[in-house]
Amino acid sequence: MGTPKALLFDLDNTLMDRDSTFRSFGTQFISHYFGHLNSSEQLVLVEDMIVRDADGYRDKDGFFHELSEVLPWKEPVTAADIREYYDTNYAGHGALMKDAVECLEYLAASGYVLGLVTNGKSDIQRGKIEMLNLGDYFKTIVISGEAGISKPDEAIYRLALERLGFGAEETLFIGDHPVNDIWGAGRTGMQGIWLRRNHPWDDKLGVRPWRTIDELCELKEIL
Repeated sequence: MGTPKALLFDLDNTLMDRDSTFRSFGTQFISHYFGHLNSSEQLVLVEDMIVRDADGYRDKDGFFHELSEVLPWKEPVTAADIREYYDTNYAGHGALMKDAVECLEYLAASGYVLGLVTNGKSDIQRGKIEMLNLGDYFKTIVISGEAGISKPDEAIYRLALERLGFGAEETLFIGDHPVNDIWGAGRTGMQGIWLRRNHPWDDKLGVRPWRTIDELCELKEIL
């Protein structure tokens, strides 16, 4: 590709360390509802929640309903109760990915125009961005819950490109999910930088990332 002028980032497990964020939230959640269990039993429940959450790629309503059915509650708790607790408390556990701020500052100082594209509810994603003080780095922030379209639908990337003011051939997409980030963006003509996290690459996708990294600090060498 030619010299990129703009960069679009994913949020969860790219700029925000979702693994740490969800573990922190899960620990608070279990402590709040399961004080009748000892610390070892609570830890088992936290790990169980993490597995059931599937890195955030489960339907939340189904996830909360499952928790209401399977966890050893002292008193019954509904899926709606869990949803309310999640919506109130989750964003407050947001943790930055290692080197995220340093990387964004370097890229902005280097003249790149930055944007963010993320799936999720508006209030939850906005809450994360605000808590992590990331909003000022981006010319545009596209959230699926606001746009009415979600990754990997091509339309959400095209919306972000339009708001950035750059073409696909001038823009790189950086994210951790092979389908939602690299494949989806690639269908619009964007090249991708894949941050390896929890999802293995699927060779059946028919695209390859332009570059693959294990830490955000590697972007400095690439760009």
